[in-house]
Amino acid sequence: MPAGLLMRCTVITTAVVSVTLSAFAAGPADRHTDETAPPVGLLTNAASTEGIPRSLAEGTRYVARSNVLRLPSGRWRYLPGGRTSATTVAAEDPGARRQIAESGAWLARGRVPGGTSVQRAAAERALLTMRALLRPNGAMAAGWSPAWMYSWPRDSSFACAAFAHTGHETEAYRILRYSAATQRGNGTWEARTKLDGSGPPDDRQWQLDANGWVPWAAWQWYRTAPPATRHARLTTLYPMIRKAADHAAASLRADGLPPASPDYWELMTTTPNIGTAAPLLAGLNASADLAEELNEPRDAARWARAARRLSSGIARKFAPLGYQRTIDGRHGHDSAVAFMAPPFNAAPAGLPRALDTAYEALLLPNGGLTPGNDPAAPWGATAWTPSTSFFALAWAGTGRPAKARQVLDWVLAKRNSLGELPEKVNGAGRPSSVAPLAWTGSITVLSLVALDGKGLPTPPLRF
Repeated sequence: MPAGLLMRCTVITTAVVSVTLSAFAAGPADRHTDETAPPVGLLTNAASTEGIPRSLAEGTRYVARSNVLRLPSGRWRYLPGGRTSATTVAAEDPGARRQIAESGAWLARGRVPGGTSVQRAAAERALLTMRALLRPNGAMAAGWSPAWMYSWPRDSSFACAAFAHTGHETEAYRILRYSAATQRGNGTWEARTKLDGSGPPDDRQWQLDANGWVPWAAWQWYRTAPPATRHARLTTLYPMIRKAADHAAASLRADGLPPASPDYWELMTTTPNIGTAAPLLAGLNASADLAEELNEPRDAARWARAARRLSSGIARKFAPLGYQRTIDGRHGHDSAVAFMAPPFNAAPAGLPRALDTAYEALLLPNGGLTPGNDPAAPWGATAWTPSTSFFALAWAGTGRPAKARQVLDWVLAKRNSLGELPEKVNGAGRPSSVAPLAWTGSITVLSLVALDGKGLPTPPLRF
C-alpha cells in the first residue's frame, strides 16, 4: 500500500493516467470518467492481464472459481492463453472452460480459508486476483491501473506470505526471487520497481521498512515450504537476507531505533516512526531464525543482538506513547501499531490496549479506518482498506477473534459488484479508488488463515 498504497492517487492527463502518490489529492473513483477510471476487476491468462472497466462490469459476474466474466447477454468474456487482449465468446466456450478448470485446479492445490461461505468466497476471489496481479518474473503489481502497476516490496511481501499460507509455494517463492533480483547493492530496495524489473519509474525516496518486510516474508515462506526443497531454496535466497539484515542492523541509532525514514504512508518523518521500526524488528528476528536454519551462528547472533536493541528502543520510546506514529508524540495514532502484533512480532505487554485506543482514534463514521490522525495529514472521510484490515490481522493474532471478524465483516461488505476488494471506501460507504488491490487481498487472506484455528507463526525474539 504498498503498499505504500496509502499514498497513491491518479493524475489525469489528456491521454493517460500517470502516477503520483499524494493521498491528499485522491478522490472517489466515481469522479473519474470511464476512459480514466481504475478497473473494477481483472481478466487474466496467468501470463497477461487486462482490467475490466466499470462500463463493462454492470450486470456481470465472474464464472465461479475463475477470471472468466459472464456478461448480461449470457455470453462469456475472457483472456485466452497466449493473447494480450480479451475476447467475447459463447457461453461454455471450450477455451474458456479450460481456463475455468485450470484456475479451479490451482485453487484446489492449496487451501481457501474462511469459516463462512462469504469469507471463503472472498478469500477465493482474493487469491485469484493476487495470481492475476503476479507477473511471470515474480513482480507483484499492486493493482491494475497505471498508478498502481508497479511492484512495491511491501505489498509483495504480504502477497508472498498469503500465497505461502494457502499452499501456493511456487508463487510465494517466485516473489522472493524477484525481491532478490531487485535488491540494491547496499541491501535496500527502491520504493517500487517497474514490472519488468528494470528499475524504479521515478526518483521516489526508498523506504527502510522493506528491509524488514522481505526477510519476514521469506521466514513465513520457509515455515510452510516443502521440507524436501526448502533448505536448498533458502540457501539461494540467503545472500539477499544477509544484505537486508546487515543493513537494518547497521542503521540502528545509539538508542536502538532506526533513523527517520518514509514509512508505509510514503511520507518522510523527522523522527523514527513505528511503521519502520516494527517491520525491521520482525525482519531481524526472522533473519536470525533463518540463519540458524542454515547453520550460520555468527549471522544469527549478530541479528539477534540488533533485534534486542531495537526491541528495547521500541519499549522505551514507542510503548509509553501507545505506539503512536513517531517518538516525538506529535503525529498521532497510526494503524501501523498493528505491526507490533503477530504474525509480525510477539505482542508486547500493553499492546492490546494500544490497539483498542488506536482503533477508536482512527475510526470513521463510514465504519472504516483512516491510516492515521496526524494533524498534518488530512485524510478526510476516506477509509483505507489496508489500514482497516491491519486490525483484523492483529486481533486474530492476539486472541481476540470476535473483534477480528467484526473488522473483516466490514471490509468484505465493501467489495464491489464483482467481489473485488477496493483500496478505499468513501464517506458515503462506497468502494472507491482502484479495485482490486493486492495488499488488501493479502491481508484479508492472512487474517482468515489466522482465524481458521491454527493461527499464523511469528518470528521469535531471542532474549
